[in-house]
Amino acid sequence: QVQLVESGGGLVQPGGSLRLSCAASGNIFSISVMTWYRQTPGKQRELVARISRGGSINYADSVKGRFTISRDNAKNMVYLQMDSLKPEDTAVYYCNAKKFVGNDDWGQGTQVTVSS
Repeated sequence: QVQLVESGGGLVQPGGSLRLSCAASGNIFSISVMTWYRQTPGKQRELVARISRGGSINYADSVKGRFTISRDNAKNMVYLQMDSLKPEDTAVYYCNAKKFVGNDDWGQGTQVTVSS
């Protein structure tokens, strides 16, 4: 199993920036892909950005050019740099670990609110 802890959420004005962090521990060598998801009340959880063990990166169309996913393997950390934030980016952001075998692991989520 992999334990994930997100941090870095908060309240920011439109146009501002935040950096989310996800600390992974446990059986980290079982991880194939790390993904950031977000969810707002009444909506399905949506993929924001993901990075594979091999370094492949994908973004949702809604965040391309504004968000950047990165990782620090030495620290077992994954980051989501969010720039030019919009009110529609408001959501709970979750870190997800997809493993080569077994169920995905999830963090507890961190709230991001974009409002003036």
